[in-house]
Amino acid sequence: MPKTLTFALVHFTVAFSVAYLLSGDLLVGGLIALVEPMVNTVAYFFHEKAWNKFGSKLDNTGLGV
Repeated sequence: MPKTLTFALVHFTVAFSVAYLLSGDLLVGGLIALVEPMVNTVAYFFHEKAWNKFGSKLDNTGLGV
């Protein structure tokens, strides 16, 4: 769990820094840093569903994917 928490802190810091540097706004940086992981979690859910349906075909191509 400590590794997960430290990675979450790193992720938040990077997301906030990039958003702040691009926007110049602390509020925008903070909102993006909070919203982006939530959106990414939903995207991961759908990626997993698609991978379970189509990914095994890619695994068997010998492409090293």
